[in-house]
Order: sequence, then C-alpha cells, then structure tokens
Amino acid sequence: MHTISQHPDAARDARVHDTPVVDPDPTSALTGEALPDPDTALQHRIEAACAKACSAIAPAWPLDRAIAVNPHWERIGLTVREVAARMAVLGRIQVFPPREQLAAAWTSGRIQPADLQAALARFPQADGAGLDSSALIHALTQPAELPKLPLLIDVLDDDPQGQSRLSWRQAITHQLSQTCAAYFDRHQADWQPRRDEGLYAFWRDTITHDHGIGVLMGLPDIAQGLHVLPQNRQAAERWALERLGLPEEAWADYLEAVLLTVNGWASWCAYLGWEARLQGGSDSHLRDLLAIRLAWGAILLECRGGRSAQRAFAALQVAWEQADSMMKQAHERLLVDEIWQTALEIGYQRGLARRLQFVSSDSSWTLPLTPPDVQAVFCIDVRSEPLRRAIESAGPRVQTLGFAGFFGLPIHYSPLGTQIKRPQLPGLLAPALAVTEEVIDAEQTEDAPLRQAALQSRERAFARTRQWQSGTRWPNAAFSSVEAIGTGYLGKMLRLLRPATAPRDRLEAEGLPARYRPVCRPTLSGLDLDTKLTLAAKVLHALSMDRSIAPLVLLVGHGSQSVNNAQAAALDCGACCGQTGEINARALARLLNEAPVQSGLRERGWPLPAELAFVAALHNTTTDEMEGFDLDLLPASARARWDRLQPVLVQAGDQVRRERAASLGLDPRAPASALLAHLQRRANDVAQIRPEWGLAGNAAFVIAPRTRTRGAVLEGRVFLHDYDARQDTDGSVLELLMTAPMLVTHWINWQYHASTSEPERLGSGNKLLHNVVGGRLGVFEGNGGDLRIGLARQSVHDGHQWRHEPVRLTVVIDAPAYAIEQVIRKHAVVRQLVEHGWLHLWRFAEGGGFTCYASGAWTPVTLGQNA
Repeated sequence: MHTISQHPDAARDARVHDTPVVDPDPTSALTGEALPDPDTALQHRIEAACAKACSAIAPAWPLDRAIAVNPHWERIGLTVREVAARMAVLGRIQVFPPREQLAAAWTSGRIQPADLQAALARFPQADGAGLDSSALIHALTQPAELPKLPLLIDVLDDDPQGQSRLSWRQAITHQLSQTCAAYFDRHQADWQPRRDEGLYAFWRDTITHDHGIGVLMGLPDIAQGLHVLPQNRQAAERWALERLGLPEEAWADYLEAVLLTVNGWASWCAYLGWEARLQGGSDSHLRDLLAIRLAWGAILLECRGGRSAQRAFAALQVAWEQADSMMKQAHERLLVDEIWQTALEIGYQRGLARRLQFVSSDSSWTLPLTPPDVQAVFCIDVRSEPLRRAIESAGPRVQTLGFAGFFGLPIHYSPLGTQIKRPQLPGLLAPALAVTEEVIDAEQTEDAPLRQAALQSRERAFARTRQWQSGTRWPNAAFSSVEAIGTGYLGKMLRLLRPATAPRDRLEAEGLPARYRPVCRPTLSGLDLDTKLTLAAKVLHALSMDRSIAPLVLLVGHGSQSVNNAQAAALDCGACCGQTGEINARALARLLNEAPVQSGLRERGWPLPAELAFVAALHNTTTDEMEGFDLDLLPASARARWDRLQPVLVQAGDQVRRERAASLGLDPRAPASALLAHLQRRANDVAQIRPEWGLAGNAAFVIAPRTRTRGAVLEGRVFLHDYDARQDTDGSVLELLMTAPMLVTHWINWQYHASTSEPERLGSGNKLLHNVVGGRLGVFEGNGGDLRIGLARQSVHDGHQWRHEPVRLTVVIDAPAYAIEQVIRKHAVVRQLVEHGWLHLWRFAEGGGFTCYASGAWTPVTLGQNA
C-alpha cells in the first residue's frame, strides 16, 4: 500500500515544491540502468488516477442542443449492479428504482407474482442469499441501508446537518457552481471574465478575493488555507493528494466521488471534452474542475487543527481502507433491487411479446401489400408510433416506415445571414456535410435580389431584438423600451396572458418577415453529382427501398411546440441534436428531387417511378398536426397526391389526439376542432409545465419490417425502425442500426430511467424553479447549487403518480442470430450493453416466438406464466 502522507500535521508542513529524498545514485545496483525519477513516477500515477476518475463522467449537452444521455454511459464496462453499488457508495446516487416505487407497482398489480418468480429464476445466487418471494416482498418495506464513503469535507465538518450554517459540502458546491456559471457563460452576462489561463486559475483568483466565503462557511481564518493554494492544476492535484494520505489504490475512486459532488458541472465539462474529441482535439476543463474540488478539501484541512481534525482525518483513512469491502457489501444488498427491477421489466415484456406475436401470427399482415400510393418515413421516436398506426388505419394505400430522425445526413446547418454551424445529427457523431439556407423561388432558381432583401430584413430584426434585450436589463427599462420600440410588444404580452391557437414558431424563421420564409430553403452545399448519388443511394438502401418506391415519399421529421420552456429542445428530436427534424427532411427531399440525382440513380439500377417526388414534412408532437414544406416546388402530379392525402392526415391526427387526451387531463370525447384548439392553446401557454409527455414510457425498440408490428397497439412506448434482413446480405445496415440508433434509444431510455429513479441527483428538479444558466448551459433549481442535468420532475410525474416506468430497453430484432452475434463480437460497446445488463436483446425466432441473448447464447422467451 502506497500513501503520500499519513498524518495531517506532517502533511501541513509538506509543500509541492519539496524534493523527495532519494538515493543520490540514480542507477540500479543490479543492472546499472538508470532508475526512473520517483518524483516523476509519482506524478504519472497521480495523472493516471485523475484521468481515470474523469473518464467515468458522462457528458450533458447544452439546453439548445439537448439530447438524452445515459448518465452512467462511461461506466457500461461494469454490470448495472456493479455501477449501482459504486454510485451508492461513492456518490449516494440511486441507480435501480426506489423501493417505494417498486412497492407501489407490486401492490397495484403492475408486477404480478409470476413476474417475481420469473425474475427470481434468472438469479441463481438468490438462493445463497436467502432470497425467496417472501423475503423479497418484505424487503420492499425496508431501506436498502447501503454503506457510503465520506469525503474529507464531510469528516472535517462539525455542522454537517447545516443547523447553524450551510454544510461545507453545500457551501463548496454553491461557490464552485457560481464560479463555473460565470466562467462558462458566453451568452448571458454583459461582463465577460478573462479565461485565457483556464478554469483553475480563474477559480483561484476568484476565491482568493472572495471575502464572504469564510463567513458563509463559519471559517474566519480561511485565508490561511487559501494562501497556500498552488498556482496550477497539476500542483493542486498533488498538493491535495499529499494532504489526504489515502492508499494509492483508492485514489481514482476518491477522485470520482469528489467529482460526483458537482456531477452537473462535471457533466458539462465532459461535454466540452466530448465535442473536442469529435473534432480531433482535447479539453482540460474537467481536470480543472477536479483539481478545484479536490483542493477545497485540502484548504479546509489547513484551516482546521487540533485533535478534532486529527480524529476526522483518521476516520477518513479507516473508511477508505474499507472501500473494497463496502463496494462488495453494497453489491450483495442490491441483488434485491435488481430482482425487482427485472420483475418490473418482465411484466412489460409479457404484454409486448403477446402483441408482437399476435401480429406475426396474423397472416393478413404478412401477405404482400398492394403497391402503396404513398410512403411516409417517420422518425423512430416513440411518439411516431401512434400516428403511424392511425395513418395506416385511415389510409390503407399508405405505407409508413421508421428511420432515424436525422435521415442519415451528418450535417451542420447555417441559417441565412449567420455564422452559426448548428449540428443536426446524433451526439455520437461529428458533422461531415454542410447545409446552408438559400433563397430559391418557385421556379427552383436562386434569386439574388430576393436574397439580399431577406438578409437586410433579418439584420434589421436582429438589431431591434438586441435593442430590446439591452433596454430591458436595467431597472425601470421595460416601460421606456416599449415606448422606444413600439406598442407591438404589448400584443405579445397579451398573447402570453391569453394563449392563442397560433402555429409553431420555427426557430429557423426568426427575424424573417413572413413573405421571405417560404423561399428560404435548406440546401446541401458543396457536393458534386457523384457524392450526391452516393449519399442518396446510401439513404435509400438504409430505408430498404432497393426494390420498391412509391410515387410520393414523405420524409417526416418531428418537433415539439411550447413556450417559456428552458428544456424545450429535449422534446424535439434527439437524433437531430435537440433540433426538429425539419432541416434534415427538407435538405434530403431537395436532394432526392433533383432531376440529375434521380436520373443517376435510375442508371445505377434503382427502380424509381417516373413521377417520383419527395416531400418534407414535420409532425408536431404537441398537437399531432402535420406540416408540409416546399410544396410550391412539387410537380402537379405530386401536389395532387399530397392534397388527396390531407383527409387521411387530419383523421389520423384526431385519432391520436383522442388517445393522448386522458393522459393530459383532457376530454377524449370533445369535438375534433375543440380538442385540437385546446392542444394548440396548451402549446402557446407560458404557464404550461407539461406541454406533452415527450418520450415518457419508452420501453422497447423493434428493428424489423413493419409487417412485424403493423396493427399492434404499442401505446407510444416503442421505437420502430424498419429493417429487411433479406436486403442486407452483408449485414452492414444491421451493424449501423445496432451501433447508432440502438445506442441513441438506449441513451433516451436511461435518461428517463435515471430521472425517475434518482430525480434529486440525476433529474433537474422542479421546472417552476428553473433558472437558465449562461443562456444555454443548463439550469439551476433556484438560484444556485449544482448545475442540474436530466429531466424535470414534471416530465416524468403528473403530480399524482409517475408517468414513466424505469424499465430497461427491450430491443427486438428480426435478423439471423449469426448476424446479430457478429455485431456483438465486433463492437465492444454493443457487447457491454448486452452482457452487462444495460438492455435486453431479443430476436424474432424462426417458427414464431422470440429468443433472448444472454451469457453468449440464445434461449427461448416463454410466454404465459413465465414470460
């Protein structure tokens, strides 16, 4: 066991610049070779421990690019129960659903006795732990009582309950969080600090000039500790570890525990690192944050002396020497929770299997369909499932398909007259193509005078906006600004008080008068014809359109509609980096409608109809309305087909609104126009905290032809991606689906899981108390504390009960077993998700039914009493 220092008083005299005592002859007596410098070797070990701790933190995207993330993503190399044990011991964070939630599911009948028995059968170790049904039911009434490891600030704090002041943990989190908010803010504050020396230097300068922090923490002599703060991050890391004197094997775990106290800001810094790596670079902010938080413990130790500090210091040493045994103890005790988690999932899986098996056994769905008049390609988002089902019911000649919402375009988007490069693709990927906004008239030609007029109008609008924002920042400015800018703003204020049925505001149209909006069109730029043909063929192949394409193809993205909602982007498309799918759908439709592209595809053997046309559309998931784009560019035959489709879309939208009404507290029997108007006003209501339920309830992902799910009522809980293994002979499409959309759906599933199971630490709290930080970084709940990540409580709870069930994703694939296994063997991430229990992997079995992949083998999924 290696420690740097074992006694606080001895460590107090140690300083970073001290040179360790070493043998003056730096050679080995046996070999004569030069020995490594002990000081350098120690620094390497510290570096490795810090890097390991930082690598455990998952990223959190900013508000304007919000995508769902599994907050345990960087820990999937461990089993779910191992991660649950670590999070409990190191961070007091819950991974499995709380026992009171599971108890409610049991008493309500949501978990059946058969579900519990089936779950028990999957855990042979339960017998050795003395767990049977009775013991498990009794355990629901008992707290888990998991061990927790303290940090130095905890053992030094003589008022940890905060009876006379903030606890030191709270005070340090608040101070560090305010520092980070100031440092990372690039959009909100008028005064911008110097950042050229990095986050650690900024914090050090801030804290040494903060004369109130000592009073807040009850430490009038805090300057004594601040005086010895090292000048740079590396020195601070070493200085703090010297003061701790922990065994070396505990360093990385202790450092991870330190980061978990500011997990929100750590996740933000991890995002900066993620983005830098996508661009081939690196970012040091997370390491700076770790050094700051670690240094705080050493500062407190400098300020505390005497026997009480020595006793606290000794207690820390003793506790961390038992870290491994505590982890094992927590792991054993959490077996109860994992069994109940599995029982909850089995109850859902039984219903899913029965629905899918009923469809598969119904021959009317498996017969070849009449060639469709229209194909509608929807995002795989669970909110698309009810609308797809309704459209197919209302329009039998319409075929719907599911595809990732960015439509295979790895793009960033630049609106007209801006330098913005907004990513429109999953956060796992880096943009490779550019989409710009061009002014194209109805004759499909670029209109230079119109473009210039649109640019000037946008610039004037942005100038007025800047004037308004500047004027309203000062006391009593709001009234004078109304006089200066005009009374038009009063109309906006009245509309806030009395929500209208106005359509969705398009962010892309901001600053453009209505007359210019229709002619500003997203266009893929800088591509030659060969590149366009390759891209088009790739997308169509992924859509399984190699053999048959309808004369009219809808590319349907989706977006939400709400106002006064800091987390609005979280309701849009995660596959589009928290944007709507409009830009991707429009850019792809324009590409596929180009005459040279269609001619080139036909020359390559694609069976394209003579009058083929693609239409970009958007599904408003708040109101379930459908909006078409660039309709003026369609040929007459395609426009006629679009017009004939409208009654189908209207009827389908009404059907879905009625299905959703009860969950929103609305009357599903209301007249169609009244129900739609109510949802439209709801979407424009500044007081509405639940504009829609988003992806709450998501539970499964089916990768299969639509014939496997068509007609099944999946309750808006299933992601649906079309896939035909017969047209994927080399398995390349399956590999893409299991390494991209499957990971995205897993991220969504676990964000909702974590926000429900651990709302205090992995959710963003009460939406009514949100304050936006830095314009886009995230939210505080109230005026401070850690940066909040995850979903607001209102997104998963209706005020009476949870609207989301924390079940792990069940992935069901229609593909040969060997093809699925090949992807698992090839990709470590997929293998970890499957083998470590982060999701369930099924496949449609030959002859009916399903098989489940576990422990490297496929076993039948038994329906009935043991689903």
